[in-house]
This record gives sequence, C-alpha cells and structure tokens, in this order.
Amino acid sequence: MNFNATWSMAVGGMVGGGIFSVLGVIIESAGQWAWLSFVIAGAIALISAHSYSQLALKYNEGGGVFTYLRKISHEGMAGSLSWVLILGYILTLSVYAFTFGHYVAHVFDLGSWLPRVLAFAVIAILTLVNLKGVGNAARVEIITVYGKLLVLLGLALIGIISWAPEQMTSGISPKPWHAAIIGAATIFMAYEGFQLLSYDYDDLKKPNKTLPGATLWAVIAVIVIYLLVTFGTTMLVGAETLIEQKEVALSIAGKKALGTFGLIVVTIAAAFSTGSAINATLFSTARLMESVAEKKDLPHLFVKENKADIPYYALLSIAGLASLLAILGSLGSLVDAASIIFLFAFGTVNLIAFQQKVSFKWISLVGAIGCGLAIAADIIEQMHQIPFVIAGLLVVTAAIFILRPYLLKKIR
Repeated sequence: MNFNATWSMAVGGMVGGGIFSVLGVIIESAGQWAWLSFVIAGAIALISAHSYSQLALKYNEGGGVFTYLRKISHEGMAGSLSWVLILGYILTLSVYAFTFGHYVAHVFDLGSWLPRVLAFAVIAILTLVNLKGVGNAARVEIITVYGKLLVLLGLALIGIISWAPEQMTSGISPKPWHAAIIGAATIFMAYEGFQLLSYDYDDLKKPNKTLPGATLWAVIAVIVIYLLVTFGTTMLVGAETLIEQKEVALSIAGKKALGTFGLIVVTIAAAFSTGSAINATLFSTARLMESVAEKKDLPHLFVKENKADIPYYALLSIAGLASLLAILGSLGSLVDAASIIFLFAFGTVNLIAFQQKVSFKWISLVGAIGCGLAIAADIIEQMHQIPFVIAGLLVVTAAIFILRPYLLKKIR
C-alpha cells in the first residue's frame, strides 16, 4: 500500500466508527461541549500516533503494542493485552456493523429486524472481500473514504452557514465544561483506526517513510472533520434530536438540510463509511491475530493462510464474533467498552515509547497520563450508567490476564 492507500485505511478506520456511530452518544454525554470532547480525545490519539510510529521505526516491525511489549521482555503482558485488544477490535467491528444496519434500515423502515440482518450481511460481504487479498481491501478503502469525506464536509458546511449556536443546547440542559473529559473517554474508539496500520507494516511501500506521515496526517484530518460535522449537524437539527435519534443522527441532519435527497445521500455515505471501517478493521485485526499466533500466544490455527496470503481462520473468527455482538448489543454500551480497551492499549504504548526514549519522549508521557486519567474518569462515571457492562468488561479483562497461561496449555 502506498501513502494514499495507507492514509485512506487509517481515516476509514477512524471516521467509520467515529462521527456516524458516536455523534449522538457524545452530545448526550457532553452536551454543548461535544466538540471539546473530540479535541481532547484527538489530542491523546495524536500523541499516541507519534508513539506508535516511532516504535515501529525503532523496531522496524509491525504488530503494535503486542510486538513492543515483547521487545522489552514483557511476553506475558504482551500475550494478555493482545487478547484484550482483539476483543476491543471485535467490539469496534460490532459498532460499525450496528451503525451500518441502522442507517440503511432507517430509509426502508421495515421493522426492528432489518438493522440486525443488515449488520450481519455487511460483515459477511466484507469478509469475503478481505479473503481475496490485500489489493482488494486497499482499493475498497480508497474509493469509500473520499466519497464519505465529501458528503460529511458538505453537510457540515450547510449547517455552519446557517449559524445557530443556540441549537447546541436545544432541548437539553447545558453541561459544565468538564463533561467534555468524560465525553472524550466515552467515545475514544472513534480514533482507534490509525494504529491498525502498525499491523499492516509488511504490506506498506517504504514503511519507514509512509507510516509516520500517514498516521499523523490521518489523525489531524479526522479531528478537523469531527469538529466541523459536530458544529454543522447540531446547528441544523439541535442537540435533543441528535440524542433521541443517535443511531441515525446524521441521516436526520441530512434530511433537515436537503430533504429526502439529503437523507439518501447521508445514508449512502454512512453505508460507505461504516463499510470501509469494517473493511479496514477486519483486515488489520486478522493480521494481528496471525502475528500473535506466530509467537504462540494464540492457537497455531490462526497462522494458516489461503492462496491470497490472508489468515482465513483468524478473519472468519473475528467476523463471527463481531456479527453476534452487533445483533445482540446496544450502541452506547458497545462504544464505551471498546473505548476503555483502546485507552488502555494506547496508554501502554505511550509508556513504552517514553521508556524507550523515542523522539520527544515527554509527549509520550503526557499521552500515557492522559489515557490513565480518562480510563479512571470513564469507569467511575459509567458504573452509574451501565454498571453491568463495565463490571463485565473488568471481569473479562482480569480473567484474561490471570487465566491466559492455563488456557493456552489447553488450546495449543
């Protein structure tokens, strides 16, 4: 993959699960400060992107946090965290599929069964695309990314031109500014896509040059997009409406801006956006599972590749679990659980980068502290909102770290 495909893969991985999936969720959490939540989360992501790219250059190898922990002789921690991280990607895939299903089904309005069927279908179709090989995955990404960016920026421009700041608190009680901190932690998964590139290291052209530039510029571009769309859509339809219709928030804004035509255009963009995010995440998570299995931290089955050099058992396992969660889960709980996992992973990478004295290591330390504070704030807040989801996530994570060595003996 060249710079264009690499940048597109990173942006596709972020935006697909970002603004389409979490806009209503973040406004519900942070109110008129939703834009600041995106800035805070984006700043942490940008620092983390620096740490990821610097460590990839240092070790000249892909694999993300799993590889970096092994390089500093923390093999046990690496194996356990890789399992948790794979769970995070599966949760993320389920969010993308959930969002795809609801946006497309909203146009047809045939009943509550349709979004779940569509969620399953889109994962199945893009799994087949990925089984054909890396070239097909990259081509799909380039096509979908530029189309959805055009629609998002157009929608944002219409809303901003109308300039109605009172809509930022329409129908809701104003929030204190520090609600933006909780909001940033809640929707952090909206920025997780850039680090997928670290798993595709061997598939990049001139990775030492392409990876740092593509990741940093992708995060910067996404921060700007999120800000513009947050202001534009909220000014179009008001905060209360976006919260009430959070599963299809941008479709509501599109219809308000351009009627039925706007609804259809935004729905198409949402389908392409979430589809590209599913595509990017499926591809890169399968590579991660393959890398972990090669180090004997997962069953050897996940190393097996098809004729297109794709680890097909890994790909099919990821797709199956994500489909199940998309059918059974709810948007808010899936988003928050995934966000906590990625904050933990990014914080770990930032700590490693600081310890290994990468360029501007103090920035990595700031990123690690930011991730830690965000995790603590989110868990404290969400234990009041979705206690069973948070408790379940903490129990599963603890079980992985404690029981992984025993489980590996049984499944190898």
